Amino acid sequence: MISLDKINLSFGGFELFKEISFLINPKDRIGLIGKNGAGKTTLLKIITGQENQTAGSVGIPKDVSIGYLPQQMKIVDSRTLKEEATLAFEELIELEKKIAKLNTEIAESNDYHAEEYLKKLDLVTELNERYQMLGGDNYEAELEQTILGLGFERSDFNRMTSEFSGGWRMRVELVKLLLRKPDVFLLDEPTNHLDIESIQWLEDFLKTYSGAVVLVSHDRTFLDAVGNRTIEISLGKITDQRMNYSKFIVWKEEQKEVQLAAYRNQQKMIEDTERFIERFRYKASKAVQVQSRVKQLNRLDRLEIEEEDNSALKLNFPPPPRSGKVVVEAKHISKSYGTLEVLKDVDLTIENGEKVAFIGRNGEGKTTLARIIMDELQHEGSLTLGHNVKVGYFAQNQAQLLNEELTIFETIDQIAIGDIRTRIRDILAAFLFRGEDIDKKVKVLSGGEKSRLAMIRLMLEPVNFLILDEPTNHLDMRSKEILKNALANFPGTVLVVSHDRDFLDGLINCIYEFRNKKARQHLGGIFDFLYRKKMESLKELEAKKGAARTTKQESKVKSTNELTFEERKEVNRTISRLEKKVIQTEEEIAKLEEEIEAIDKQLSSSVELEDHSIFENYDKRKADLEQTMHDWAHTHEELENWKLKKTW
Repeated sequence: MISLDKINLSFGGFELFKEISFLINPKDRIGLIGKNGAGKTTLLKIITGQENQTAGSVGIPKDVSIGYLPQQMKIVDSRTLKEEATLAFEELIELEKKIAKLNTEIAESNDYHAEEYLKKLDLVTELNERYQMLGGDNYEAELEQTILGLGFERSDFNRMTSEFSGGWRMRVELVKLLLRKPDVFLLDEPTNHLDIESIQWLEDFLKTYSGAVVLVSHDRTFLDAVGNRTIEISLGKITDQRMNYSKFIVWKEEQKEVQLAAYRNQQKMIEDTERFIERFRYKASKAVQVQSRVKQLNRLDRLEIEEEDNSALKLNFPPPPRSGKVVVEAKHISKSYGTLEVLKDVDLTIENGEKVAFIGRNGEGKTTLARIIMDELQHEGSLTLGHNVKVGYFAQNQAQLLNEELTIFETIDQIAIGDIRTRIRDILAAFLFRGEDIDKKVKVLSGGEKSRLAMIRLMLEPVNFLILDEPTNHLDMRSKEILKNALANFPGTVLVVSHDRDFLDGLINCIYEFRNKKARQHLGGIFDFLYRKKMESLKELEAKKGAARTTKQESKVKSTNELTFEERKEVNRTISRLEKKVIQTEEEIAKLEEEIEAIDKQLSSSVELEDHSIFENYDKRKADLEQTMHDWAHTHEELENWKLKKTW
């Protein structure tokens, strides 16, 4: 469909692309990957004609339509959500008007044999056929399905787009793009402003889409789910393989050793040849051999390898001060903004060492509750932080707190202590600040660069409770991996608001799902949570179907129960966690029984009791034992269910 032939692009003396060539075929699902600055966005702009290449050509047939979603775009805010989305069907709406006008003219005509009358009949038939081909009878249902699929509510349909935040307005553009159904989608970081449910909906849409997709994303799970081909831009050239991202990374590792050996052999040959030339350059008897060696070097296609990216860099948070067992205890939390109620009667407990995620659609109160925990918002209900809890907070506006007159290096040097001071340059490079960049002042940095710098500062501060609101939005794959490993090794407590499933996988062990003004707790990891949500949806669907279709639905559920590799990992991890929890609960029961027995002995003795609080203590221990027994039964039942699931 689209061909790129020997694309070159130079800026001054720097070559961004060196004779890049590839084809985009129908039904390709291409993950376009590479380091930040490799040229992914630039390549998409060359395909759309927004950027011009230095040399080479892009071939696009006239009948091929392209839908491009950039990372940033100018958005017009003069219509309602539904009116703006309906613009995707301009041709259909125009056809509707023409058909309605022709039908009126035909109805008003009296001369049924006139040539003009017959022409109108032919034209209205032709237009109706075109209308049907474009899905005219179904476009309103399709419009609503797409708007709802990307996270909007039906109550949003008549709201002006100017009322939505920047992220939601980007979704409006994505809605229009999906509804236009171009032959080729070019999507630049489409998941940045989507929640998990919307990302999953978009995955399903793109997987079954009839056209081609070229996708730039730092969301590994999304790339794996959608992609069937990976193109990596590196050192101005491309590597093109028909496999998804994860398989490509494995393949690349296998190729790395081969390429490195070939590079070393070539470097040794070049060194030996240059030594020969230098040694015999001025000997007449060797002139022919010298010239031959010079020509050999000039003709040589020199191999290049990426410079070592320190991907093994280990960056750990400083040892946190010890806090009490309970880090956060919230009871009956409610929060409204004017007449808009966001949270209602929410209870939440986070204990020391837990890794907790807030999950839910945008606008459901995740960030609001995080800010309530930070004591930044007034609210109803009670919330207390535990003993000696020291909070480190990262939010999207965190970058605004940086000193704009300092350089990048000075910003980190200011707080670095111990051996970290000797590794500042490596740490900055891991978060994409390299070479002369580190001498830039904070005030000249982009919003994304400031966010990354604020994240590095947070990683070096001695706190025991980290609250991170969408920390991965401006990080590439490698930076995310470094941050994830640091958080996994952090002995303190972590609360993260994120929609990045790969980032959350293996990191968190407890999820609070925000929906309908409530926060519901789920034990386990992210893929376990998503699997259970899928099963709940299937049960709801099954209930709606009727008895006549029960058998068919059961077979559908059975086939869906085949677990993916990630889901099997989650099952095993959840079983392990539940087994530990059962043991801990049994130990608590034994301890409470011993304490109750000791108080029983005191109460049954003939010695007069001076401290009457012993009765309150006795009642409390009995109540604690009853609750702990209830928790044990619930956890034990859940454990047995997960063991059954493992055998499916």
